[in-house]
Amino acid sequence: MQKSPLINVIKKVGPAVVSIIISKDLPKIRKYYVQPFDEYLGPYGPPITQYRQEGKQKIKIGGGSGFFVSSDGIIVTNRHVVVSPDVEYTIITPDEKEYQAEILARDPVQDVAILKIKDAKKRKFPILELGDSSKVELGEDVIAIGNPLGSFPNTVSRGVISGLSRLITAHDGVSGRTAELRGLIQTDAAINPGNSGGPLLTLDGKVIAINVAIVMGAQNMGFAIPINNAKKDLEDLKKHGRIIQPFLGVRYILINKELQKEFATRLNLRLPVDHGALIIREPGAGDSAVVSGSPADKAGLREHDIILEFGKKKINHKNPLQEMIHKQKPGSIIEIKILRDDKIGTTSIKLEERK
Repeated sequence: MQKSPLINVIKKVGPAVVSIIISKDLPKIRKYYVQPFDEYLGPYGPPITQYRQEGKQKIKIGGGSGFFVSSDGIIVTNRHVVVSPDVEYTIITPDEKEYQAEILARDPVQDVAILKIKDAKKRKFPILELGDSSKVELGEDVIAIGNPLGSFPNTVSRGVISGLSRLITAHDGVSGRTAELRGLIQTDAAINPGNSGGPLLTLDGKVIAINVAIVMGAQNMGFAIPINNAKKDLEDLKKHGRIIQPFLGVRYILINKELQKEFATRLNLRLPVDHGALIIREPGAGDSAVVSGSPADKAGLREHDIILEFGKKKINHKNPLQEMIHKQKPGSIIEIKILRDDKIGTTSIKLEERK
């Protein structure tokens, strides 16, 4: 019986995929019983349960996946995998060796993080070759590898590219925040919690995306971040020692026809346009619509302004403001068109680096 050619591909790429274990020192609580009424009731009196702390113990609180992109121990994963504060990140390689890792950079916009093995002892790690996610085609066969549920390392699943340039709203179970992820690759390859950060590969073993999210309650709907996004972060880290991101400094929501109608019916507010980015504060104490001292603040932008165009390009759900900003560099001077009240004007903004 002829074996699948995938076996050789998996043997080649499998050693470069790792499990990431998140652990934290937590109080070790011991339960014990006392009988404070022995003097009156004897040994048959009702015991009272009490608890006391006896030092600390290391507890596993989560896990994810990642993969080596450099033989000196550089690992790519998702930012939301390594977002927890005051924890330890342990890398477990397929040969079951354990290493402590440090976080070199986090990209909150693209949900990418870059780690490095702390003490590799001059070991050279196997790496994965990065492909070109701009050349991915609908229907293309792919392989997903990861550590689903944090308990089944190097699990392999096969599927196809089901969709391109997808938009989802992802929920971060650690911080409780939600974020919009755009330009994602959709696949029907089986992806589960714990697969986050693992590679999505072509049948020749090249990484085209990083597995990031699933739709709960649906079947075979997984999403992955195009690897070209991570390539930029890796280049920034190599050149500058950090991820370089342009920053405007506004909180906003994208306007469409549905939102325009909802504002009119539920809030009795009129939005005069059905596109653009409405500058508006987020719910929560202390939040402001325009960040103080930011490029937007320096340019005189105000809450309830609507940014219609950025760099002479119309802002809508196909061309969202965040994506337009991300394509620029800090220091770029961009012309924007603004609707304020019933008047349209233009101004120039000099983007700065996100701190």
